[in-house]
Amino acid sequence: MARKRAPGFEAQREDILAAAADLFAEQGFSATSMNQVAEACGVAKPTLYHYFQDKQDLLAQICDAHVHALLALVEEVKAQQLAPDAQLRALIERFTRSYADAQAQHRVLTSEIKFLADAERERLLDVERRVVSEFAAAVSRVRPELREANLHKPLTMLLFGMINWTFTWLRPEGELSHEALATLVSDLFFGGLGAVQLRQPALIQ
Repeated sequence: MARKRAPGFEAQREDILAAAADLFAEQGFSATSMNQVAEACGVAKPTLYHYFQDKQDLLAQICDAHVHALLALVEEVKAQQLAPDAQLRALIERFTRSYADAQAQHRVLTSEIKFLADAERERLLDVERRVVSEFAAAVSRVRPELREANLHKPLTMLLFGMINWTFTWLRPEGELSHEALATLVSDLFFGGLGAVQLRQPALIQ
């Protein structure tokens, strides 16, 4: 019979994950020690090992929680059964807003996942690919001819290029909020999506 966890177990685990994500994002996975994580959380180092096997396990769980939160967001939007335009806008805006409270986690997923073991990294990348595939499907529902021209995925990656790297320049104390940015990205992408022309590839001479 599994031992019951104390009521504060999950809360402390989440606090540790959040503190570790901040440290990994700020100074990198390799440069961060478990001692620093323990100090940031205000707990003894042995307490960390009550929750996580080692630093790699800590990194893996940060990435896992973040990428599955993004996948859950996609599923929530899909469940609303919106019209194609509304669904794509909802996906773009929900994603952009979600990064407001997960900038450290997203930076870690983007930059530090390389430190995971191959099998664990590939498992998480598979989840990321599912997210990208759902976005690409949403793009192709707005303009079905883009799928036939194999442009729905490149356009999706351009979209993620706009969203995913905002943590490198968008500042919480700045004039532009994530809420305002969400609408801006959505308007910019939709404005450009309608302008995309389907061209025949140039013939090789």
